[in-house]
Amino acid sequence: MDPDPRTLLQALVRERGWTYSDFLRAYEAAARALAAEDGMSPPSATVAEQTFRRWTSGRTKTLPAKPAPQVLERMFGYGARPLLSPPPEMPLQAAPNHVNALNESEIAMTARDAAAHAGDAAAHSIADMTLEQLHDDVAALARTYNRTSPIEVYIRAKRLLATAQSALEHTRVPRQQAEAYLAAGQSAALLSAISFDLGSLPSAVSLSRTAALYGKVIEHGPLQAYAHGALAFLSFWSGRPSESIRYVSKAQAFGGLGDTALTRLSVIEARAYGHLGNRVAAEEAVRKALEQSTGKRDDLHDDIGGEFAFPSDRVAMSNATTYLLLGDANGAEESAEQALLLLGAQPEGERPLLISTQASVDLARARLLRGELDGVQDALDPAFAVPTEWRGAGTLERMAEVRSGLCHPDFSDSVEARTLGGRIEEYSAAATAHRLGAGTPLAIES
Repeated sequence: MDPDPRTLLQALVRERGWTYSDFLRAYEAAARALAAEDGMSPPSATVAEQTFRRWTSGRTKTLPAKPAPQVLERMFGYGARPLLSPPPEMPLQAAPNHVNALNESEIAMTARDAAAHAGDAAAHSIADMTLEQLHDDVAALARTYNRTSPIEVYIRAKRLLATAQSALEHTRVPRQQAEAYLAAGQSAALLSAISFDLGSLPSAVSLSRTAALYGKVIEHGPLQAYAHGALAFLSFWSGRPSESIRYVSKAQAFGGLGDTALTRLSVIEARAYGHLGNRVAAEEAVRKALEQSTGKRDDLHDDIGGEFAFPSDRVAMSNATTYLLLGDANGAEESAEQALLLLGAQPEGERPLLISTQASVDLARARLLRGELDGVQDALDPAFAVPTEWRGAGTLERMAEVRSGLCHPDFSDSVEARTLGGRIEEYSAAATAHRLGAGTPLAIES
């Protein structure tokens, strides 16, 4: 038996026993009649067979251009929209055992319709090389993130996200769509990180959510975990450390995570507990971060790495901040010095400037926490040498903490403290992130 008609137009064509050729002749005649009634010269209105099949099969999502709607209404007495929509339910007129007659034209049309649909789907694909280049470009940006000017990172990441979104619009191949969604999510994650460094917290939050959604579409655990981890530290930056714990817990539950991903999440968890003043939980999270060693890897944090990675120098730097939140000057100083030692062992051109700067400032904060003004200046000297565009939001927040510490009554008579405080104010005022609106409510990992 014939399958149920997919549009009212298809039902009426079948009822009249029309082939495409019959429909075309009737369509062109109706178009000429309409033109004569309006006193216009006969139009060259016609309908290609592929268009006819699309109209009858229900694959038309919008009304066709004029004069098609008017011609169709004249032919059948129905408006174009109901004609191109599923037919209304009507009682069967034939007996239950009645079999509709088929002719060769109808069978051939069904075959052509199927071929056209398959051809239409095949046409909506892109070259695999395009996606390969996109993934190479995303990986390259992630790996050079800490050695590339923040503004340049932003420009390149924005371009990569646009390229990935364009790829999604031009392919219907499931494999290619998954690859494009992954590239879009990774690009959004990099844009979130750099937006934070440049001082735009709302944009960073929005872009992390975007990355999480792209990861959800393709059920990519590492991307979702990375994005939720970013949302966790953006939450305690915004003064909501309890929300950070919830984000971390959700991130840890995603599948396919390697040691690097879990180490990063433990470090963020420790920072959140530090903001909550929960020393026991914070120190336990620090311990988990340092002891994570199952040997598992994933394709984001490990295989691409770079900004998605979380090497030992970054772990040590972030742990220093956690110890500062807990008021542990010795633990903070030890971790900050370890971070600087690890960073110093790297070739000069490969050291992540944002991380080393924050470690230097945390070292100064640890010494200041003990009330030792001596050595604070030495610890800050590398940070003072950093160009304005590299003074990210995380660095500025840490500098603000040093400035606040220098206002302690113990240093009220110190010319050195006043001079150093003035330098910090000038340093922060000149920073690109400061000009873009970075605030300093809580310490954060950048």
